[in-house]
Amino acid sequence: MTSDNQQRPPRPMSRRALLQGGAATVAAVAGGRLLGSRLDAPAPTTVRPAAAVVPPVTEVHFAATDGWVSMPSGARQNPPFWPDSLAPSPFDLYVFGFRDVTGLDDATVKAQRGKAQISAPLLAFDQGTDIKLTLTNLGLSVRPDLTDGHTVHWHGFQNAIPLFDGVPELSISVPIGRDFTYFYRPHEAGTYMYHCHFEDVEHVQMGMTGVVFVRPAQNKAPVGGDPLGTKYAYNDGDGSTRYQREFAFMLTEIWAEAHYRDAHIQTTDWTDFSPSFWTMNGRCYPDTLAPNGNPMTTTAGRLQYQPNSSLITANEGDRVLLRLANLGYQNHSLTADGITLTTVAKDAAPLVGRDGTKHYLTGNSVEIGPGESRDVLFTAPSPGTYLLYDRDYGYLNNGGGGGYGGQLTEIRVSPAGTLGPQTTPNS
Repeated sequence: MTSDNQQRPPRPMSRRALLQGGAATVAAVAGGRLLGSRLDAPAPTTVRPAAAVVPPVTEVHFAATDGWVSMPSGARQNPPFWPDSLAPSPFDLYVFGFRDVTGLDDATVKAQRGKAQISAPLLAFDQGTDIKLTLTNLGLSVRPDLTDGHTVHWHGFQNAIPLFDGVPELSISVPIGRDFTYFYRPHEAGTYMYHCHFEDVEHVQMGMTGVVFVRPAQNKAPVGGDPLGTKYAYNDGDGSTRYQREFAFMLTEIWAEAHYRDAHIQTTDWTDFSPSFWTMNGRCYPDTLAPNGNPMTTTAGRLQYQPNSSLITANEGDRVLLRLANLGYQNHSLTADGITLTTVAKDAAPLVGRDGTKHYLTGNSVEIGPGESRDVLFTAPSPGTYLLYDRDYGYLNNGGGGGYGGQLTEIRVSPAGTLGPQTTPNS
C-alpha cells in the first residue's frame, strides 16, 4: 500500500485505451491538428500506375527436316562420297536444315518435309521486340529410321532462360510431329547466330545454322538529324556505325563424307573431320555470286535450297555493313584487297571502353573463329569489282580441285546514285 504523496507505478495501457487513443489521433490528423499544430497538407490524391507499354511481337514459324542441295558442278569428284548417288537431279549433297513456313497452313507445312534449306533463313528483329518462334519437327525423309529431335539455340543471346535456350539438356527438344514455341526479348543489338543444339556436332555440320541480328533502338532516332538515313549497327551515340547497305554471311565447312554416311545409314568418326567445301551462306564460289533465290519456288534450279546470295553491291561512297558469323569448326580470315575494313564489334559487343572511347579495328582483314561474329563497316571505293575471300588459300577450292572456289565472293561498286535504296539485307 502506498501513501497519497508517493508516485504510483504507471498502469499498463489496456487494449481498449490503446484503440481509443489511436482513434483520437486519427481523428486529430483528419481534422488538421496534431498536438496543437495545423497540418496544411493538400487533400490526398490517388496515384494511378502508368499504362504498361506492351512490346511489339514478331511471330515466326520454322520447320526442321532433311533434303538435298548442290555444290558447284565443276568441283573435283570424290566417289562414292560426292556426288551422292542417292541425290535427285540437280542436287548432289544430303543435308539437314530449317525452312521458314510462317503463315502457311498445316498441309503446306507438312509438304515441306524433305526440302531442307541451308543456310537457314536470315532473321532480323528490332531491339525490345518480343520474339515468338514456333519450331515444327517434320522428321527426315531419307532417314525415317532416325528419331532425332531438333531445337533452336540462340547462340550468344544474353539472358535467355534455360527453357527457351535450345540446349536439350536444360530445355526442350522438339520430337517428330510436334511443335514448340520459343520466346525471347532481345535486349542488346548486334549480330548473333542460331542453330540446332540436338546432336549439335552432327546437326550443325549437316546445315542447321543461320544468322540472326538485332537492330538497335537508335535506328528510330537518327543522331543529330543525320540526313543520310536511320540505319545503325549499334546504339553508338555518334553515328559512327551508320550504314546504307548490309550483307550477312554464315561461314561454314562441309565434309561431304559425313553427309554421305548420314544418307547411307553409316556412322561417322568426327575426329577424322576433313572438309571438302568451304561455304558462304551455304554456297561455294562461283555460286556465291548468284542472286538471292526463293526456296518455295520449284523453278529456282539447283540452288533452290541455298537461297542466300553472298554478292555485295553498293554505290561509290556507300557505307556497307558486313555481318559475319562462323558456325564452322575452323578459323577464318576474310580479306578485301584495296578496301579498308573497320571492325566495330565482336560477338555482338561494340569495341568501346568503359569511358566511351571507341577501339574500332581497321585493316583489310578480319579474323573470326568458330562460334564468333563480327560487325564490319567499309566505305565503298571507286567503281569496280573487288574480291572478298578467305586468305587461307587452302579454303579457296571446291573438293580439292583446280581453279577458284570456296569462300570467295565479289564486291561490285557502281557509280554514285546508280543503285536504289536497299530494302532487305543481302539484296
